[in-house]
Amino acid sequence: MALIRLLFFAFIALTIIYVSVSLYSRSMRKEKLGRQWDEDIRDGDRAAYIAAGLKEYDTSLRRRLILGVYIVPVAVVGLIIYLVNYN
Repeated sequence: MALIRLLFFAFIALTIIYVSVSLYSRSMRKEKLGRQWDEDIRDGDRAAYIAAGLKEYDTSLRRRLILGVYIVPVAVVGLIIYLVNYN
């Protein structure tokens, strides 16, 4: 029962961290696109340029790497459990 409780609270904590990191990364990308448009482009619709950049960001590798928030802690805990019990 303790393991289930640990997994439940770990999942909640990791979800909060994932959402926070994801929102932060997206806002930084949006800010960078805005700066890029202000400095270099200045032609056309700024909002459309930012929307296109964010759409490209949604399919990027960086966005997928944020899923490591779930994978890395679970792998580390699994490795620790294995090393403690079987070595």
